[in-house]
Amino acid sequence: MEGLIGKYVNYLEERKHLAFNTLQSYKRDIEQYIMYLHELSHNNIANTNKNTIINYLLYLQKKGRATSTISRNLASIRSFYQYLSKNKIIENDPTVELESPKVEKKLPQILSTQEVELLLEQPKCTDFKGYRDKAMLELLYATGIRVSELINLNISDINFDVGFVKCNKGNKERIIPIGSLALKALQNYTSKARKNMVKNNDEKALFVNVNGTRLTRQGFWKIIKQYKNQARIGKEITPHTLRHSFAAHLLENGADLRSIQEMLGHSDISSTQIYAQIARNRIKEVYKKTHPRA
Repeated sequence: MEGLIGKYVNYLEERKHLAFNTLQSYKRDIEQYIMYLHELSHNNIANTNKNTIINYLLYLQKKGRATSTISRNLASIRSFYQYLSKNKIIENDPTVELESPKVEKKLPQILSTQEVELLLEQPKCTDFKGYRDKAMLELLYATGIRVSELINLNISDINFDVGFVKCNKGNKERIIPIGSLALKALQNYTSKARKNMVKNNDEKALFVNVNGTRLTRQGFWKIIKQYKNQARIGKEITPHTLRHSFAAHLLENGADLRSIQEMLGHSDISSTQIYAQIARNRIKEVYKKTHPRA
């Protein structure tokens, strides 16, 4: 069965164009499921059925796994069985009638405009790193792009004349406008810092580390954690927090959901509607605090 996992992961990578982290998540979930089957002496995936999967989900529940984790595992297993069925490795897909456990969606954490300002003020343009970090934080909040998209940007993806960034994900491309402050920070970084940081003139990466090569996801996590601590912001801040804040602040200031959906790159409007719920909750808070008869 281990050989099937490798073929399945290759299929996801080549046909579905999934991101590296998503691929690893699918692979990890399926490997754990296969290990469980081996413990039950199920050495042939074709001999598993609906009850096998239900018992595995109950097993995860007994181990204290969160509902969201169990739901994700079922999604991974369902995708695996669909692949096996499509390729005639099994006759019937046992996940067809299985329902995913209901997961209570938590509203994402967002920063207030004051907290965003405080965070963006932290990088000081006194050295190359300061110029780079200022540009990265400004660009994240100005465009709402994902951290994976940020670190994968090439310098050719920025149009300084018109003021937009081009993001590519698989075969999809989206164009997002860049505000004047973020554009200014990018111009300062590229003219005063990046050219001194790169060791090879052929380097295409927009944001580079001290070695002159493309910055990693882990490297950026450390950077944002450093500035969060410097700013003494009590909320937990991840790179995604700025993406959420970008969307919520746009909505609060009159942007429509469809435009926000397009800028965020959501394929389904339901993913964007969560920000409308955040806006409604904030209106309720303001009402309770300010209305004399609330």
